[in-house]
Amino acid sequence: MIPFSILDLSPICEGETVSDALDASRRMAIQAERFGYNRFWLAEHHGMPGIASAATAVVIGHVGAATKKIRIGSGGVMLPNHSPLVIAEQFGTLEALFPGRVDLGLGRAPGTDMRTARALRRNLEAGAESFPHDILELQRLLGASAGDEAILAYPGTGSDVPIWLLGSSLYSAHLAAALGLPYAFASHFAPDQLLEAIAIYRERFQPSSHLKAPYVMVGVMGAVADTDAEAQKLFTSAQQQFINLRRNVRRPFPKPVDSMDDMWSDMERMGVEHTLRYAVVGSPSTASAQLRDFLSETAADELIVSMPIYDIEARLHSVELFAGLGEMRAAA
Repeated sequence: MIPFSILDLSPICEGETVSDALDASRRMAIQAERFGYNRFWLAEHHGMPGIASAATAVVIGHVGAATKKIRIGSGGVMLPNHSPLVIAEQFGTLEALFPGRVDLGLGRAPGTDMRTARALRRNLEAGAESFPHDILELQRLLGASAGDEAILAYPGTGSDVPIWLLGSSLYSAHLAAALGLPYAFASHFAPDQLLEAIAIYRERFQPSSHLKAPYVMVGVMGAVADTDAEAQKLFTSAQQQFINLRRNVRRPFPKPVDSMDDMWSDMERMGVEHTLRYAVVGSPSTASAQLRDFLSETAADELIVSMPIYDIEARLHSVELFAGLGEMRAAA
């Protein structure tokens, strides 16, 4: 049975506040720890009225203070938006607060639209092009001091926070392999190159001081409930959110609906269903079969699940039920 982890975006639901969203993330992290999940990661997004995790390091500290054992971290921090020094200081601080529990997952995309990305005051083209260099700079800033550095990160130096590379393309697979880093593929919203990227990463992996053998984490969307019908209704919130993204409609995370028929065109439906084709949605027995097929296909070392569910009580119940899928799979 491979480890299960959770990716949270702190969804700001219709009719609720940012404070409500952050409290829901706290409750989810506690629930994840209770049911044995390995990690609780938060994602950086900006300019989105439905997501409260823009200040990712701050929210990681929030869930870290509410838990005791589960690993916490970013899935991910978008490196082109920040200087390596700032990230090293932030995550060095988190490591000092929560020793041995912090992960630093790094992505190359801006995590927002281009105008908002420019407002983050980084040179986006230079940031993307310097991504490999910035990763090496972060490793240096987080590593042990050689005593002669011109720039030091305090907190940060000597913290050795584990760095993960996140991606949804073949580029990220090549880079993670070359740098000898653990690799998380965003198959929960970018499924097309999943298998090819995993194969490239495993074939070309170069052992490093950080990792001796390739380690792959794959992502899925998940909505597990007591019945298939209930889970499918819960998942309509995520389907609506993806339509809104395609239409460039910015709004809070939507309530579920009984039917999507009147909410999308045939083209939109096909596009969303393709994007979310690895989603695990249903009762425990249905979800277990879906998950078995996906993990058999990928032979992943770890699974990370995002649970875009409107109602926090249903979300917490899904966390509990999804944890049981691993036991069902192990017993099969």
